[in-house]
Amino acid sequence: MKNIRDICEVAWSEIKALVTDKGILIFILFVPLVYPLLYSWVYTNEVVREVPCVVVDDSHSSLSREFTRKLDASPDVKVVATVPSMEQAQELMRRGEAYGILRFPSDLTSDLVRSRQGHIGLYCSMSSMLYYKALLLTATNVSLDMNKDIKIQGYVHGTTDRQDEINRTPITYDYVALFNPQSGFAAFLIPPVLMLIIQQTLFLGIGMAMGNTREKNGGAILSPAASGRPTWMVILGKALPYLLLYIVIAVYLYTVVTPGFRLPRLGDYGTYMVFAAIYILACIFMGMALSMLVYRREDCILLFVFLSVPMLFLSGLSWPGSNMPEFWRWVSCLFPSTFGMNGYERIVTLGDSLSHVVPELKGLLIQIVAYSTLTFLCYRRGKHHIDNFISNATLD
Repeated sequence: MKNIRDICEVAWSEIKALVTDKGILIFILFVPLVYPLLYSWVYTNEVVREVPCVVVDDSHSSLSREFTRKLDASPDVKVVATVPSMEQAQELMRRGEAYGILRFPSDLTSDLVRSRQGHIGLYCSMSSMLYYKALLLTATNVSLDMNKDIKIQGYVHGTTDRQDEINRTPITYDYVALFNPQSGFAAFLIPPVLMLIIQQTLFLGIGMAMGNTREKNGGAILSPAASGRPTWMVILGKALPYLLLYIVIAVYLYTVVTPGFRLPRLGDYGTYMVFAAIYILACIFMGMALSMLVYRREDCILLFVFLSVPMLFLSGLSWPGSNMPEFWRWVSCLFPSTFGMNGYERIVTLGDSLSHVVPELKGLLIQIVAYSTLTFLCYRRGKHHIDNFISNATLD
């Protein structure tokens, strides 16, 4: 009972330090509650529609007009103008009135009549990959559809409608994007970002709390509340408030943010909670270990904020991990976000159980052991400092 009481006293001391510091509260409470809503709302449309495109028609044929009409009828592209020259089309792109140019050459029809392959030029602005994707996929689909009709016209007349149908499409297929049918950006990006927010806000909150402690206690990494108690009790007492708070935040992300913005949620709730608790513990202990580098409140901003974007890239979600250099794959394994984002993505998107995310769980458990041990060694050394500090203050 005494051990539990000591842990609770350290935890209560940590809670009082957190709730009386507005800066820390912003990072560990306001940001985890608001940022998921902001990111999800920004990407709530999932895909880009009606990307403006300008047409340069040097062919002036029924074929080019039909191609333009089908392109404009698609949900992803909107033909905003047809101009006589590339110079005028480029000017529209410079003014931001269009993000792509579709050019029909003057010899398009004559090439097809002579049984030569025709060429249609598509020029896209690379200011956004989503514009490029919408324009390229739509133009490709329209060309493939029209190619079937052109191929039928080249066959010998007198065939039946059924034969024409088979010649037009020898093999039929249905395209279904598994686990993300609309191929949306939010369903792909937001779930891992939610896990990254947990890690980064914990790093910032724990780091700012450490900086605050050092500023108040003459550079000591522990407050006077840690004096006279075993090091492991101090670590558990300091970790407990963050664990309880972020368990609530994890529930909020899964039960409010995810269904509120129609993000994937195929996994079992119990599976998610077990995985989230292990992930939060790994983030807490790594944050406590990294906080040894913080000497002032402001230092954590410089140390941890810039990690957000690199962590997203190193996770292997935005770029395949198999194509990453070996060195960076090992670097990514140092951070809980790599295992947390991949495991969470598989749970909520694929509906995996804990048995399917064993590699991620092993990685997080190894991190818990490693970072808690490192924290223990640093805190044990820091306890001697705070004990000496209190003894000297008592003597004075």
